[in-house]
Amino acid sequence: MKVAQVENEKIVVKNIDDIKLDGRKGAIVRVLGCGLCGSDIVKFRHKLAKNGTVLGHEIVAVIEEINSDTNFRIGEKIVSSHHIPCFECTYCEHENYSMCSHFKATNIFPGGFSEKVYLSEEHLKNVAHKVPEGITDEEISFYEPLGCCIRAIKRCNLYKNDKILTIGLGSIGLLMSEGLKALGYKVYGCDLLEERINTANKNGIESFNSRDLETFDKIIKEKTNGYGVDAVFMTSGADKAIDVALKTVKMGGKILVFSSTPNNFGYANNEIYYKELTVLGSYSPSPKDLQESFDLIVQHKINVKGCTTIYSLDNIQQAFDETISNKIFKAYIKMFE
Repeated sequence: MKVAQVENEKIVVKNIDDIKLDGRKGAIVRVLGCGLCGSDIVKFRHKLAKNGTVLGHEIVAVIEEINSDTNFRIGEKIVSSHHIPCFECTYCEHENYSMCSHFKATNIFPGGFSEKVYLSEEHLKNVAHKVPEGITDEEISFYEPLGCCIRAIKRCNLYKNDKILTIGLGSIGLLMSEGLKALGYKVYGCDLLEERINTANKNGIESFNSRDLETFDKIIKEKTNGYGVDAVFMTSGADKAIDVALKTVKMGGKILVFSSTPNNFGYANNEIYYKELTVLGSYSPSPKDLQESFDLIVQHKINVKGCTTIYSLDNIQQAFDETISNKIFKAYIKMFE
């Protein structure tokens, strides 16, 4: 079977032996396609993935072989996430599921950019869902990243009439904004790229260019009766985005950090202290968050149509390159023509 492996700062397609169940509980699935996640890009660019690693986890697949106590059957199309918490440790007790050591240790094998993948029984029981008719593979591939967004929104403990700003309108920023909108919040967006701003506006997310921070701040203040937004969702990985967040959030507001930054800059202590700001992070979803994500997508409450660019597995390096250079919103790697 074909897989795409990291090899000396490149993504190289190779043939390896097919994987089999060999008596294990779980399933062997034929991957129809896999979304390219920002975390895949980070692992690739910063050389965090060793040679031989198969990246990818946002899979849509068909069950080929199964040995399971679940109701899944051969031939069914499914979507699955890749990590499962233990539900028993101190992190899980405090609902910090992505800090759980079992969560970090579990994964799909060998990785999503592969023609076939092994899903454990835990995956089937906790994070896999049968894909209904009327949903495209590209749409349902947003299941796991939207789950991450749902997790972030819930962690922020927003009030009903809160006004929110999403900083950064790449694929995850647009998805975060869609999630906020679907859950009933008034959301604004900002970016430096006009194409992204235009796409967000077309999707009903009132968005602006934040290059001139003073002008942008005036716009936000006008939209919020002079106060600033109740919460900022940081989906931009730019260091300067921190300045935008601190400028536009209202006193007593919240900043939800959903991205890393190149220089690992922090938020000014005195800004947090004197303005009574809450700065919190959010990383990965629990199975419950993923269930909510799945429901939003299949109920057509999230609009992700037209956000993906499709590449073949043989052209996966191009997908990485064009994602890194901001030529596209979101890459989807289709395994079979």
